[in-house]
Amino acid sequence: MLRRIGTTGLLVIALAACGGGGGSVGAEPTGGKAAPPARMAQSTPATPAERTPAAPSPVQRVLSGMSVEEKVGQLFMPVLYGTAADTVSGENQARYAAGTPAKVVAKYHLGGVILFPHNVKSTGQVVGLTNGLQRGSKKIPLLIGTDQENGLVSRMSALMTDFPGASQIGATKDTGLSRAVAKATGEELRALGVNLDFAPVADVNVNPRNPVIGRRAFGDDPKRVATMVSAAVKGFADAKIAATAKHFPGHGDTSVDSHTGLPVIKHTKAEWERIDAPPFKAAIAAGVDAVMSAHIVFPKLDPSGDPATLSKRILTGLLREKLGFKGVISTDALNMAGVRKKYDDGEIAVRAVLAGADLLLMPNDLPKAYKAVLGAVRSGRISRERLDQSVTRLLTLKQNRGLLAEAPVASAERAGDVLRSSAHRKLAARVGG
Repeated sequence: MLRRIGTTGLLVIALAACGGGGGSVGAEPTGGKAAPPARMAQSTPATPAERTPAAPSPVQRVLSGMSVEEKVGQLFMPVLYGTAADTVSGENQARYAAGTPAKVVAKYHLGGVILFPHNVKSTGQVVGLTNGLQRGSKKIPLLIGTDQENGLVSRMSALMTDFPGASQIGATKDTGLSRAVAKATGEELRALGVNLDFAPVADVNVNPRNPVIGRRAFGDDPKRVATMVSAAVKGFADAKIAATAKHFPGHGDTSVDSHTGLPVIKHTKAEWERIDAPPFKAAIAAGVDAVMSAHIVFPKLDPSGDPATLSKRILTGLLREKLGFKGVISTDALNMAGVRKKYDDGEIAVRAVLAGADLLLMPNDLPKAYKAVLGAVRSGRISRERLDQSVTRLLTLKQNRGLLAEAPVASAERAGDVLRSSAHRKLAARVGG
C-alpha cells in the first residue's frame, strides 16, 4: 500500500444492502380461497453498474494492505523524546531501543505521537519535528496530538496564544466564545503540524476539592458545560482538527487525582445521567472525533472494581451502545497510577482493547504493551475482527480530517503568521476581560 492514495481512492462509495421483499409465491391467502397463480415477472438484465462490485473505500483499501504488526502499531500513541525527528536521544534508546523519534515511529508502526513541553523550543523547530515525524511514518500518516486545553493544561504555551482556560470561558455563558477559542486554538495547532487536541474537558466539576479537574472544567452546571463542550467541538472542527471529549464517564466528583491514585465516584446511575452524561452526549451530537476514558472506578456503572479505561461495561456498553458513539475511544495516559493498580503494563493494554479502547495513549512500557497486544491477537484473545474495528476507526478519523491520503506538511512561515496573531490576542482579551 503506497502512502499516497490516488484521487480516485478518495471517493467513499457506500455499500448498499439489497433487501428482499414480499411473501412466498403461491401462498394461500387468509380468506381460505386459493389465489390465481402469480404472474411471473420477466427478468431484466443487470446493468453494468449492478454487475460491478462496489469499490472499496480509502479506509478499506489501506486496512487490507496492513500486516497484523502494522495494525497493532496503529493503536499506540507514546511520548517520544527530543526536539527533532532524526536526533538521537538516550531516553528513546533506553525506553524503545531506537535512538531517534523517527526510528521509534518506524519500529513500532505507530499510529500517533503525543507532544509535550520537552518537545518544544521554537516555532520552526516544532514544525521541523512534526514534518520529520510524518516522514518517519512511511506508510500511513500520523496522528500528532497534544493536551492544549488552554489555562492550566497548555503543552504548547511557549509558542501559542495565551487563551483563558475552560472555567473562565464557562463563566461568560457565551457559547460563541467557546467555539471561537477552540477554532483559534485548532488553527494554531494545525499550523505547527499538530492534528489532534485532547480537549475539551467534558467533566462537570461538582466537587470543590477536586485536585485534578477544577478550573479545567467549564463549570459545575451540567447544562452549561454541555453547551460549552458542544461549541468547542464545533470550533475544533471549524479549524479542521480532531477534538477529544474527556474524561468519560465523568471525572468531576472526586477528591483523588488519578495520576497518583485510583478515584472512586459513588454517583448512582440516575446521578450519572443527570450530572456526568450531558456534556458527553452533547459532544457526541456535535460530532466529536474521540472520547477519552477516565482512570476512575464507578461502582454503580461497573461493580468489578476496574477503572473505566478497562471496563467493557462502561466503554462498550455505555459509551458505544447506550450513547451511540461511533468514533475513536482513547485511553487516558496508561502510565498513570490510577490504571496501574491491578495489572502490569502489557495486561493493561490488552484489557483496554478488550474493553473497547481504540487508541492506547502513553503506555508506561511501549515494548511490553505492543508485544502483549500483538500476542493477544495472535492467540485469539483479541480477535482479528476486534483489532480491525479499532484500526478502522482510527483510519476513519484520519480520513475525516484529511490525513489518510497524504501527510500534511506544516510551514514555519505560515505558523509565524497564525501563532499569537493580532486577531487571536484580541479574542483572548475578550474572554479574559
